[in-house]
Amino acid sequence: MTYQEQLATDPDSRGWRFKCGVALFGLLIFLALMIPVTAFSGMEAGKIAAITGAIFVFNKVLMVLIVAVMGKAGFQELKQSLGAYLPKLPADEIVSPLRHYIGLLMFCVPIITGWLAPYLDHLWPGLRPDRIEFRAFGDIMMVVSIFVLGGGFWDKVRALFVRTARVSYAATGGANL
Repeated sequence: MTYQEQLATDPDSRGWRFKCGVALFGLLIFLALMIPVTAFSGMEAGKIAAITGAIFVFNKVLMVLIVAVMGKAGFQELKQSLGAYLPKLPADEIVSPLRHYIGLLMFCVPIITGWLAPYLDHLWPGLRPDRIEFRAFGDIMMVVSIFVLGGGFWDKVRALFVRTARVSYAATGGANL
């Protein structure tokens, strides 16, 4: 049953439950925005980590509560209304080879440097400056790489976690594995 059909059969479905779900969603966003505020508050690192962890876990519980309060149809309506403000990316877009290689480089460099950094710091202290700007740049570069790699990238990543997934080269004329 679509949201419109449910709205026609249940006139209260967009009533208090939907409004309560939107308010809880606002609380979820507010709590997520409190993480950087807490980080710059000058508290001890242990307290900041505890508060950040609690907010993270509470936000996950809050998301389940939002779906429970709004119902599936109300949550779909909320996603549709919020998704209207986001750009639409074609999922089956095949990117050019240059764009693919640049996207892979942007995706892998932050992972590799993050993995090697503790070892390099141990072997050669002071080799690289430990600044938050460089770490933030790496995180931003990884997020941007997802857009550079195109919509089909997530299907490839998802296939890593599906045991029965098979490789298919149908788009390039290759053989199925």
